[in-house]
Amino acid sequence: MKNIIENGINEEDFDFENRIVSSSPTVGDGEEVTLRPKTLDEYVGQMKVKENLRVYMQAAKNRGEGLEHVLLYGPPGLGKTTLSAIIATEMGVNLRVTSGPAIERPGDLVALLTNLSEHDILFIDEIHRLPRTVEEVLYPAMEDYQVDIIIGKGPAARSIRMSLPHFTLIGATTRAGQLSTPLRDRFGMIFKLELYTPEELSQIVRRSAGILSTPISEDGCLEIASRSRGTPRIANRFLRRVRDFAQVMGNGEVDRQIADYALRSLEVDELGLDAVDRKMLMTIIKAFGGGPVGLETLAATVGEESITIEDVYEPYLMQIGFLNRTPRGRCVTPLAYEHLGVALPGSGGGGNGGNGGSQTGLFDE
Repeated sequence: MKNIIENGINEEDFDFENRIVSSSPTVGDGEEVTLRPKTLDEYVGQMKVKENLRVYMQAAKNRGEGLEHVLLYGPPGLGKTTLSAIIATEMGVNLRVTSGPAIERPGDLVALLTNLSEHDILFIDEIHRLPRTVEEVLYPAMEDYQVDIIIGKGPAARSIRMSLPHFTLIGATTRAGQLSTPLRDRFGMIFKLELYTPEELSQIVRRSAGILSTPISEDGCLEIASRSRGTPRIANRFLRRVRDFAQVMGNGEVDRQIADYALRSLEVDELGLDAVDRKMLMTIIKAFGGGPVGLETLAATVGEESITIEDVYEPYLMQIGFLNRTPRGRCVTPLAYEHLGVALPGSGGGGNGGNGGSQTGLFDE
């Protein structure tokens, strides 16, 4: 942490675990389940995925069959779990939810599969984290609807093949590249969920505000949506926090002004960057001259795991063009310098002397 402290950025300033812009579920997301749509008609966005799913589900129902196995992948917070519940509702079957890390042994998976009824749906979140031994059991279950059970130990052990109901497996993952090829090839349908546009997120915010009985204006919806990093989970989290500001510091209605004030108070700027994003960029600028800096070096400097930087912090910064991955390491782009109010090296002026304009001047307007 030497580089951070020497450049005036304190280790305790980094709150990596409790960021309001985190697309992963947090402790404060208790109301998220109540905000989830229940049908495809209520589900906003992902139009191509919805259109294809309608066709596949109707065809399966017409034939009296279960749906083929489905793989959903994309960044966290885009609605993979919600979509799996909608599929179960539309198909009129039961849904059993679990996650890859929770299935530690083959016996755990066998217990889940044998408790399913005909055409039921088993949803496995973070399916890329399934242990390899469990994955081996899943192959015949997905393909032949059978599973092998070992009874006994040692020389007396014997294998019994048990038939399973014709179930549907829905797997969700944020890292599709880590799925093994044999597992990926057994999914009949593979859908990628894309980041949402501000207009789509505005519709989601408006719907959620109605469920929460919170009056909200059109420009208030758009203000929250435009800062939500293309992610419904973040948009709903912002709405709940802005609602608090509106009730305490306003007349209870969420408009553009109160939304802007609330999000700036939460240190979320107009592009959706929070204090952690800006400090991470400033660390690269001040400690490493803007880059390039290797991933492991950067991880050690900010006190975070390299995989967390790759999965949580970098994607959005790269999407908006603030960070580049090069063969030599990570580099901050001129767009980021401009946003932070820092002079480009060799530009001979401007900026604020390297103090990070968006950090010190966020509330000066």
